[in-house]
Amino acid sequence: MNKKDSYIIGEIKTTMGTVPVVSTKLNLKDVLGSWKVRWGIGRMNYKINPGIYAIGNPNKSSPVLISANYKLTFDTLRRELLGINCWIIILDTKGVNVWCASAKGTFSTEELLNRIKETGISEIVSHRKLILPQLCASGVNSNEVLRNSGFSSLFGPVRASDIKQFIDSGYKATEEMRRVKFSAWERLVLTPVELVEASKLSLKIFGAMFLVNLIAKRPFGTLDFIAYAGAVFIGTTITPVLLPIVPGKAFAFKGWLLGLFWMMLFNWFSGLFTAENWLLSVGYLLALPSLSAFLAMNFTGSSTYTSFSGVIKEMKVALPLMIISSAIGIIFILIKSFLG
Repeated sequence: MNKKDSYIIGEIKTTMGTVPVVSTKLNLKDVLGSWKVRWGIGRMNYKINPGIYAIGNPNKSSPVLISANYKLTFDTLRRELLGINCWIIILDTKGVNVWCASAKGTFSTEELLNRIKETGISEIVSHRKLILPQLCASGVNSNEVLRNSGFSSLFGPVRASDIKQFIDSGYKATEEMRRVKFSAWERLVLTPVELVEASKLSLKIFGAMFLVNLIAKRPFGTLDFIAYAGAVFIGTTITPVLLPIVPGKAFAFKGWLLGLFWMMLFNWFSGLFTAENWLLSVGYLLALPSLSAFLAMNFTGSSTYTSFSGVIKEMKVALPLMIISSAIGIIFILIKSFLG
């Protein structure tokens, strides 16, 4: 463990060695780190060392919580543990959050068993109970954990904010604690990273547009930028926010539908629904809603609305359609650009 980590405020000596004590208060560095990863800065390396940590002054009878080594997950959990004396075992999920790590197989039965052995938690506590996050249930076989370690698995609430009540009530979860809500605000705070990823794609597209403008009779201008930026915003932000009320099940379809609505409005108010501009208007109706659909489909990796198998199925159907539609639309747009 790195004692220089700002969240470590002390240590406890146990029969298995020294355990670092972590703070339940987030400092400025923690807040800035959270903001950075929300915008995709250092996202893949925002993690802590796996192992065992302590909150407060735990003893042999204190509860043992299990979590992932994605620091944003770790910070969310520890700030809710004020006033609770407990142990936290952090699994090596490769810096991925609980739900995604469970789907990817890094928050697994094997990793949990390995971490139980390496931390020596059986020698540190007298009981044989582990509190696991509910969203890891698909990746952990509690019967196998019990058979190989002697520890029973109690699945805690969905939200870290309920963990204190869960412990105080004798490890009983209410129906509300089991419900995954994924509110509009929770979806909105996940969109910045999607905007950042979309901007990387946009730079390549702008580069191609710049080259076309060198020889085009009708160069791309402000109106084209507005049409494109609107399609990006629809796919990365509007679709996630309106997710529950947009018709359809597939993310790609929801994004395409909103993107189509946007382009219909844009073409109408820009005066593109004319015989002279039919190539451009049809091209945008084919290409830009497909872009919105593609960006909306990317949000499946941040959502609790779907499953891994559902994502694979959607991609197999949606990607070919988006590629074909975009290709035809781009051809129409380029013809208009070169012919004027």
